Amino acid sequence: MNKNDLILRYSLLACTAYFLVMAAAHVTGFKVPVLFVYFDVPSHQYQDTIISFCCVGWAGFSYAAANNRGTLAPFLLAFSGVVIGLSYINLTTDFQTLKSGLTTTPYWIQTGILSGLVVWLFAFYRLTGNDKQQPPVITEEQI
Repeated sequence: MNKNDLILRYSLLACTAYFLVMAAAHVTGFKVPVLFVYFDVPSHQYQDTIISFCCVGWAGFSYAAANNRGTLAPFLLAFSGVVIGLSYINLTTDFQTLKSGLTTTPYWIQTGILSGLVVWLFAFYRLTGNDKQQPPVITEEQI
Protein backbone atom coordinates (compact mmCIF):
# COMPACT_ATOMS: atom_id res chain seq x y z
CA MET A 1 0.00 0.00 0.00
CA ASN A 2 1.53 3.34 -1.01
CA LYS A 3 1.61 6.53 1.04
CA ASN A 4 -1.54 8.06 -0.48
CA ASP A 5 -3.47 4.82 0.07
CA LEU A 6 -2.40 4.79 3.71
CA ILE A 7 -3.37 8.43 4.21
CA LEU A 8 -6.77 7.76 2.66
CA ARG A 9 -7.31 4.60 4.72
CA TYR A 10 -6.37 6.24 8.01
CA SER A 11 -8.43 9.33 7.14
CA LEU A 12 -11.47 7.12 6.58
CA LEU A 13 -10.81 5.23 9.82
CA ALA A 14 -10.53 8.59 11.61
CA CYS A 15 -13.94 9.48 10.11
CA THR A 16 -15.28 6.21 11.50
CA ALA A 17 -14.05 7.13 14.99
CA TYR A 18 -15.39 10.68 14.62
CA PHE A 19 -18.86 9.46 13.64
CA LEU A 20 -18.94 7.00 16.55
CA VAL A 21 -17.96 9.73 19.02
CA MET A 22 -20.57 12.00 17.44
CA ALA A 23 -23.16 9.23 17.89
CA ALA A 24 -22.22 8.89 21.57
CA ALA A 25 -22.44 12.66 22.05
CA HIS A 26 -25.90 12.80 20.49
CA VAL A 27 -27.31 9.86 22.42
CA THR A 28 -26.00 11.25 25.72
CA GLY A 29 -26.88 14.89 24.98
CA PHE A 30 -23.25 16.05 25.28
CA LYS A 31 -23.74 19.20 23.17
CA VAL A 32 -20.35 20.58 22.17
CA PRO A 33 -19.19 22.12 18.89
CA VAL A 34 -17.76 19.70 16.31
CA LEU A 35 -19.78 16.79 17.77
CA PHE A 36 -23.02 18.80 17.45
CA VAL A 37 -23.13 21.19 14.48
CA TYR A 38 -26.09 23.02 16.02
CA PHE A 39 -24.80 22.66 19.58
CA ASP A 40 -26.67 25.66 21.02
CA VAL A 41 -30.01 25.09 19.29
CA PRO A 42 -32.74 23.57 21.48
CA SER A 43 -33.53 19.98 20.57
CA HIS A 44 -35.47 17.01 21.89
CA GLN A 45 -33.71 13.85 23.04
CA TYR A 46 -35.58 11.74 20.49
CA GLN A 47 -34.17 13.96 17.71
CA ASP A 48 -30.65 13.58 19.04
CA THR A 49 -31.13 9.82 19.35
CA ILE A 50 -32.24 9.59 15.72
CA ILE A 51 -29.14 11.56 14.70
CA SER A 52 -26.99 9.19 16.77
CA PHE A 53 -28.36 6.21 14.81
CA CYS A 54 -27.54 8.02 11.57
CA CYS A 55 -24.00 8.67 12.85
CA VAL A 56 -23.55 4.95 13.48
CA GLY A 57 -24.57 4.42 9.86
CA TRP A 58 -22.02 7.01 8.70
CA ALA A 59 -19.38 5.23 10.78
CA GLY A 60 -20.27 2.02 8.95
CA PHE A 61 -20.08 3.74 5.57
CA SER A 62 -16.68 5.25 6.28
CA TYR A 63 -15.37 1.95 7.67
CA ALA A 64 -16.62 0.16 4.56
CA ALA A 65 -14.93 2.75 2.34
CA ALA A 66 -11.66 2.28 4.25
CA ASN A 67 -11.78 -1.45 3.56
CA ASN A 68 -13.45 -1.56 0.16
CA ARG A 69 -12.66 1.33 -2.14
CA GLY A 70 -15.60 0.41 -4.33
CA THR A 71 -17.81 2.02 -1.68
CA LEU A 72 -15.77 5.24 -1.50
CA ALA A 73 -17.41 7.11 -4.40
CA PRO A 74 -20.96 6.67 -3.01
CA PHE A 75 -19.69 7.64 0.46
CA LEU A 76 -18.12 10.84 -0.93
CA LEU A 77 -21.28 11.66 -2.89
CA ALA A 78 -23.46 11.21 0.21
CA PHE A 79 -21.03 13.13 2.43
CA SER A 80 -21.10 15.99 -0.10
CA GLY A 81 -24.89 15.91 0.19
CA VAL A 82 -24.56 16.37 3.95
CA VAL A 83 -22.42 19.49 3.43
CA ILE A 84 -24.96 20.85 0.95
CA GLY A 85 -27.78 20.06 3.38
CA LEU A 86 -26.04 21.81 6.28
CA SER A 87 -25.39 24.82 4.04
CA TYR A 88 -29.06 24.92 3.10
CA ILE A 89 -30.06 24.82 6.78
CA ASN A 90 -27.57 27.59 7.59
CA LEU A 91 -28.95 29.76 4.80
CA THR A 92 -32.66 29.21 5.29
CA THR A 93 -33.28 28.71 9.01
CA ASP A 94 -34.25 31.67 11.18
CA PHE A 95 -32.33 30.57 14.25
CA GLN A 96 -33.54 33.62 16.18
CA THR A 97 -36.99 32.03 16.38
CA LEU A 98 -35.45 28.99 18.07
CA LYS A 99 -33.33 30.85 20.59
CA SER A 100 -32.54 34.54 20.94
CA GLY A 101 -28.98 35.62 20.19
CA LEU A 102 -27.97 32.71 17.95
CA THR A 103 -25.53 33.43 15.14
CA THR A 104 -24.76 31.11 12.24
CA THR A 105 -20.99 31.73 12.39
CA PRO A 106 -20.15 28.60 14.41
CA TYR A 107 -22.42 26.53 12.16
CA TRP A 108 -20.67 27.83 9.05
CA ILE A 109 -17.26 27.12 10.58
CA GLN A 110 -18.26 23.53 11.27
CA THR A 111 -19.83 23.16 7.83
CA GLY A 112 -16.57 24.49 6.37
CA ILE A 113 -14.55 21.94 8.34
CA LEU A 114 -16.75 19.11 7.08
CA SER A 115 -16.48 20.52 3.57
CA GLY A 116 -12.69 20.53 3.93
CA LEU A 117 -12.83 16.90 5.03
CA VAL A 118 -14.82 15.99 1.92
CA VAL A 119 -12.26 17.80 -0.27
CA TRP A 120 -9.39 16.05 1.57
CA LEU A 121 -10.96 12.61 1.05
CA PHE A 122 -11.81 13.36 -2.58
CA ALA A 123 -8.24 14.54 -3.26
CA PHE A 124 -6.80 11.29 -1.91
CA TYR A 125 -9.48 9.34 -3.76
CA ARG A 126 -8.10 10.90 -6.96
CA LEU A 127 -4.42 10.60 -5.93
CA THR A 128 -4.80 6.87 -5.28
CA GLY A 129 -6.40 6.31 -8.68
CA ASN A 130 -9.57 4.89 -7.16
CA ASP A 131 -11.59 7.13 -9.48
CA LYS A 132 -10.17 5.29 -12.50
CA GLN A 133 -10.95 1.74 -11.37
CA GLN A 134 -13.59 -0.07 -13.33
CA PRO A 135 -16.35 -1.92 -11.48
CA PRO A 136 -16.06 -5.70 -11.59
CA VAL A 137 -17.83 -7.37 -14.48
CA ILE A 138 -20.35 -10.01 -13.51
CA THR A 139 -20.14 -12.97 -15.83
CA GLU A 140 -22.98 -15.27 -16.79
CA GLU A 141 -21.39 -18.09 -14.76
CA GLN A 142 -21.58 -15.94 -11.61
CA ILE A 143 -25.30 -15.43 -12.00
